[in-house]
Formats: sequence, C-alpha cells, structure tokens
Amino acid sequence: MMLGLMLARAGIDVTVMEKHADFLRDFRGDTVHASTLRLLDELGLAEKFAQVPHRLIDTLRLQVQDTPLDIDLRRIPGPHKHIALVPQWDFLELLATAAQKEPTFRLMRSTEVLGPLRDGSRVTGVSYRDSSGTVREMRASLTVACDGRGSTLRSAMGLVPKSFGAPMDVWWFRLPRDDGDPPGLAGVLGAGHACIVIDRGDYFQIAYIIPKGSDAQLRAQGIERLHQGVVELVPWLADRVSELKSFDDVKLLDVQLNRLRRWYTDGLLLIGDAAHAMSPVGGVGINLAVADAVAAAGMLAAPLRGGRVPTRDLATVQARRWLPTALIQGAQRVVHARVIAVAVSPGSTDRPAEAPAAVRAVNKSAALQTLLGSAVAIGPFPQHTPVFARR
Repeated sequence: MMLGLMLARAGIDVTVMEKHADFLRDFRGDTVHASTLRLLDELGLAEKFAQVPHRLIDTLRLQVQDTPLDIDLRRIPGPHKHIALVPQWDFLELLATAAQKEPTFRLMRSTEVLGPLRDGSRVTGVSYRDSSGTVREMRASLTVACDGRGSTLRSAMGLVPKSFGAPMDVWWFRLPRDDGDPPGLAGVLGAGHACIVIDRGDYFQIAYIIPKGSDAQLRAQGIERLHQGVVELVPWLADRVSELKSFDDVKLLDVQLNRLRRWYTDGLLLIGDAAHAMSPVGGVGINLAVADAVAAAGMLAAPLRGGRVPTRDLATVQARRWLPTALIQGAQRVVHARVIAVAVSPGSTDRPAEAPAAVRAVNKSAALQTLLGSAVAIGPFPQHTPVFARR
C-alpha cells in the first residue's frame, strides 16, 4: 500500500490487489516504529495518523533470565522517540485513503491473485479472480509481490527462500488491562518459558513463546497449564488470566526467518515478507517492508514512467535493501540462539539462570541502551520519502 501511494503520487498508474473485502485481520504485527512515523511526516499524513487510535511506547522493559533490561527510547535521535502500536487495519486504511485521492491509483478488494502472466521468461502481469468469481488478466510493466511469507507469486515462479530456522513459535492472545497496570512493553524471558506483554490501552496483547512445533502437544495439556505459565512469568496478571477461557482464544504464529537469494526476475519484484520473512523479535517486520516499498518507489518511478523497468533497476532495489535486512536478520538469529532457545528449552529450568554477556553489558551502559533502542526503533540505513511523494 505504501508503494502504491508513492508511485501514484509520481503520476504512475498503479493497481493494488487485496484478496479480502477489508483489512480486518487479527493478531497481525501492529508496531509502527520511529522510522516509519518519520515517513508519515514526510508524506504529510502525521495529522491523519494522530487521529487513528494508537498507543505510544517509549520504554521497553525486559527481564532476561533474571537480569532486568530497560531500553529508554526517549534518548534515540530524531523527532519520534517512541514506537506506535496501531491496529494494522487502521494503518492500511489510512494509506489506502491517502492513495485513493490520487487519480492514477486503484485498489481492488476481494481480488485474489492466482499467478503470473509471462512472455517467455518475463513476467507481464497476473491472472486474478475478481469479486464476482470471474478469472481475469491484468498486464503490467512491473508486478510487485507484496503477498507475504506464503507468497503465491513467489511459489508460482519456483523461488525458494533460504530458511535460517527458529527455535520458537508464538501464541497470541489478549487479557484485560487495568488503569494501575504498568504501561509500555514488558518481556520476561526466563528458563523454560517466556512471554511479552504489550500495552494496547484497554487490553494487553500477549505473546507467549513456545518451542518450535510444540503447539498441538501443549494445547493437549489444557488451558489451565497456560494460565499457570503466564502467572509464573507475570504474577500481576493472576487476577485476570481466567478470562482466557479456552484455546479458541489463542492464535498460533508459525515463526519463520528466511530470505530469498534474489528478490526479482524480469518484470517481477518481491518485497516485504515475500522476499524476507522476519522473526517477531523487535517487531520490525512492518517497518522493513515499508522501507522496501520506499526504496522501490524512489528507484523505480523514473523507469516506470518510461513504460519498462530493466532488470538491473530491480537489482538496485535489492542492493539497497539487502544489507539492512541481513543485519537485522543476523541480530534476530543471535537473539534466537542466545536468549530464546534457552528460554524455551525443556531442560533449561534445570540450569542456573544467567543472561548472556551482551545483555549484562547493555544493562550497565546508557550509551549501549540508546544504541539498542535506535537499532530497534529506527534500524540501519533508514529510508526517506522521495521528493515527488512528499506533501
């Protein structure tokens, strides 16, 4: 949606296809980081965003194997010293509404992309099923796959990302929030289990971390075992954990961490999770995808005006975005191995709890805490909105 908005502001005819009739999907990533908030400023959407219900977090409080770690975002550089938590459907509607003001933009809802159209080795558009169920075709100078970790277009092209593995999956659920509860984001990564508690205003969004592939086995133990696990980690939730009645209220996130070697073919570009699925560590997925879109808009608007995008231009988009993606995924892999794998290992409760040396070092240094906060909230090599898209 961000790429569509920016290209439309460049005067380019652009169509966004959305499989569903709306954007209402529960338990999707909802963190909009400082780097993306700055992009909204540059797009002239700051006032509109301020009207969307959201929650600002300026402190991340973690406890890693009995070692407290507070990350104060109020010291990071830039105008936004916080992370915003906003329902993703509201964020998408904000972008869609702005884009639909441009005469060259079209959003097609209830439209399912079925596969690529080809002329030899070149992708020339897509076949799709429209809202009436009719299969149609649309030709395009450039097709962009923004369809996530299960990308239809990626599979149809035979592109297989390299998987880096993950030691955990995540259970997502909600619990009520009281006025006297701690604000912000808090995480407890102990020995044997872990969870993250995210302040959403009138409720908490809880990420309970479980060993990879253990969903069915743990559900068989009953909801009471989950209640017990939550209270062991976050005792002050004991008075409301019974609000979680059954596992019908618990959604599974199959955690993936992978990356394509090549994010493009002739006539096709893949961005976001279609090119690189991110771990939930740091909540950076939305912001990496947005940065991909901004880079693509800035580098492809001119060749799109010419009616054809050479493959070398698609390669430059990957070149621009590969390093920050690889750096962040590398950091996530370290956290997976040094922190989360210990937290979810069945035998970890038998070992002395000790945080990794890096965590202990950050805990003692305000400068390292600011650096870590900047890495999370801004990230490496942040993008800026192209001049043609600014308002």
